[in-house]
Amino acid sequence: MEENFANTSRVELESLLKESSLSVQGSFAAQYRKFDIYFQNLLNKSEQILQDTFPNMYGDLYSQNERRFRDLFSELRRYYRGSGVSLEESLNDFWSRLLELLFKAQNPQLSITDEYVDCLKQNDQLKQFGDIPRDVKLKATRAFIAARSFVQGLSAAADIVRRVTQVPMSAECTRALLKLVYCPHCQGLSGTKPCLNYCWNVMCGCLANQADLDSEWRNLIESLLLVADKFSGPSNVVNIMASIPSKISEAISYMQENREVITNKIFKVCGNPEKINTEKSNRSSKSEERRRRGKGIQEDKSSLGSAENLVSDIKMMLSDYQDYWVSLPNLFCNEKITAGPANEDRCWNGNNKGRYIPERMGNGLANQINNPEVDVDITKPDMSIRQQIMQLKIMTNRLRNAYNGNDVDFQDTSDDISGSGSGDGCPEDVCGKKLSVDTKLSQPVAHGEPNVPGKGASAKGTSLRSWDFVLLLPALLMARW
Repeated sequence: MEENFANTSRVELESLLKESSLSVQGSFAAQYRKFDIYFQNLLNKSEQILQDTFPNMYGDLYSQNERRFRDLFSELRRYYRGSGVSLEESLNDFWSRLLELLFKAQNPQLSITDEYVDCLKQNDQLKQFGDIPRDVKLKATRAFIAARSFVQGLSAAADIVRRVTQVPMSAECTRALLKLVYCPHCQGLSGTKPCLNYCWNVMCGCLANQADLDSEWRNLIESLLLVADKFSGPSNVVNIMASIPSKISEAISYMQENREVITNKIFKVCGNPEKINTEKSNRSSKSEERRRRGKGIQEDKSSLGSAENLVSDIKMMLSDYQDYWVSLPNLFCNEKITAGPANEDRCWNGNNKGRYIPERMGNGLANQINNPEVDVDITKPDMSIRQQIMQLKIMTNRLRNAYNGNDVDFQDTSDDISGSGSGDGCPEDVCGKKLSVDTKLSQPVAHGEPNVPGKGASAKGTSLRSWDFVLLLPALLMARW
C-alpha cells in the first residue's frame, strides 16, 4: 500500500512537470516557427524582386546567367539552415562570377581566357564594384548570423526543457512526497493541507538539480534578447533583405559607369587580351548601352512587413520564462495544495498539525545540504542535467558571438552528445590528438525545428568546434566515471 501511494505521489509531480514542460516547449516551438517563416519569406521576397526587375534591366546578361543569381539565394538559404556553407566565400564567389560576366559583356571584342578570368578574380583590390561588395558582406553576414543563431537558440531552449523533464525523481524525493501528500490521511488529518514552507522544502530537495539550470538558463534568455535587438533599428533584417537586389544593381551600374577606368586598371594588372570579331563587338556594345540607361531598383520594404511585432512577442515570451527553473516548486506548492500563510499554525508539518519550524531552503543543489525533508547528496549532481547546463553555456557563447557579428558553426542540441548508446561521444581519432581551435568533429548539416509532441524529430545539427568539445569533456568524463 505504502509503495502504491509513493508511486502515485511521484507520478502526480512528474505529470505536473511534464505539463509545464510541454507548455514551455510549445511556446518556444511556436515562436521558432513564426520567426523562421518570416525570415524565409523575407529571403523569398527579395529573390522575387530581383527576378521581376533584372530581365528588363539587364536583358541577356541576366536571362543567360539567371542560375548564377539564383545560386546566390540558394547559398543564403543553406547558410541560414545551418549547413556547411561559408557565407563570406559564397558572397565572394558571387561577386567574382558577376565580375567575369560583366567584363566579358563589356568587352566582347576581346578573347578572355580562363587564365585571364583567374587574374580578374584575384585582383578584387581594384574595386571593380566600388565598396558595394564589402558593404553587402558586412551587413548581410551580420543579419544572417543573428537570424541563424536566434532560431538555433529557440530550438535549443525547447530541447533542453524536454530533456530535463525526462530526468526521473530520486527515491529520496519519492519518500518525501509520500510523507507530504499521504501521511496526513494515516493520522486522521485528511482535511489538513501541508504547510507552505514544508511543501517548499520538499520541492526544493526534489528539484535541486533542475534549479541549478537557472543561472545558465538566464544567460541564454538574456543572450536571445540581445540578438533579438538586432532585428530592429536602421540596420534591421528587413532593410538588409530588401537591399540585396538594389545593391547588386548598384554594383553593376558602378562598373558600367566607370567602365573605361576599371578596364584600364585591369589591363595594367592582367595585360591586354587578344581581339576577336568586331561585328559581334558592335552589337554587344549597343546592347550594353541600352542596359546602362535602365532605371535602378527601388527597395520595396512595405511588402516585406515589419519584424517589430513578431520580435516583441518573442521577447515577451522569453521574459516570461526567465525564472522557469526556480519557479517549478510553485507548480506543486500552490494555494490548492498548501494551507497558505494564513494557516501556518493549522497545517500538516510532516509530523502533526501545527506550525512548520525549519527554515525555508534556497534553490539549487548546494543549498540542500541541510534540507530536513529530502536527503540530498550534494556531491553527486545529476549528470544528465549537468550536460544540459553545458549545452546552455555553449549556446549562450554562440549567441554572444553572433551578437558581435562573429560567424559560428552550429550543432543541433537535440543530438545526444552524452553518447547514449554510442560510447562517450568522442571519436577515437580525435581523442588521441591535441585539439586545435579549428578542429571540427562533425560535418555541418541543417538545424531542425524544436522537438514537440506530435512533431517529427528535429533535423541534425551543424558542426561542433573543438572548444565546444573541451567545455563538454569534463561532464563526459564524470559521466563515464
